[in-house]
Amino acid sequence: MNKHLLRVALLAAIIGAPAATAAQDRNAQIQGFGGFTMRGISAAPTFGGNVAIPLTRNIQVVAEGGRLTDIMSPTLATLLDFTPVDLRLSALYGQAGVRFIGAPSSAVRPYAEATGGLARLRTGVDGLGLRTDAGFNTALRFLDRTAPMLGLGAGVVLQGGPVFVDLGYRFQQIRSDNALQSILSGGDLTVSQVRLGVGVRF
Repeated sequence: MNKHLLRVALLAAIIGAPAATAAQDRNAQIQGFGGFTMRGISAAPTFGGNVAIPLTRNIQVVAEGGRLTDIMSPTLATLLDFTPVDLRLSALYGQAGVRFIGAPSSAVRPYAEATGGLARLRTGVDGLGLRTDAGFNTALRFLDRTAPMLGLGAGVVLQGGPVFVDLGYRFQQIRSDNALQSILSGGDLTVSQVRLGVGVRF
């Protein structure tokens, strides 16, 4: 009886070893990131987080949320630097898509991804006085709009144990039909992101 159990356990270990190795290549992951959003020569901080769920060894479904802190038209932002008024256009966004991974078993894994989602655009103003700023910002809340968002990205993941570092680039476009936000953004809003993420596979 004991010999029979030993044989079954040994057989299960032999069969399960490749599956365990494959499972290591298909772990889900979660990460937080920070970096810079760039429009022309201007740059502003950005931050967020994402989750990736494997479909195959080379394909993941990715869901991400974050904040773009200053996405004004660079020309308009430069002109406003000469005035006491500080106008801001920012966005909270959520998107999902597909990531294609190269060398999934390697400690260095390049990837490319395509995403789509929604961005909540928000306009704010400072520099007119506390009461005036508060009044304008309350009125501007009625102009907040949710707009479709598309993104393309690429990067490389550096893995060490369960912890990894993600060095990435993203190109994102937000399409808004709000007249004021279109003026502030200079038309269709496109941004580039350079980011550094740290996460865990589990």
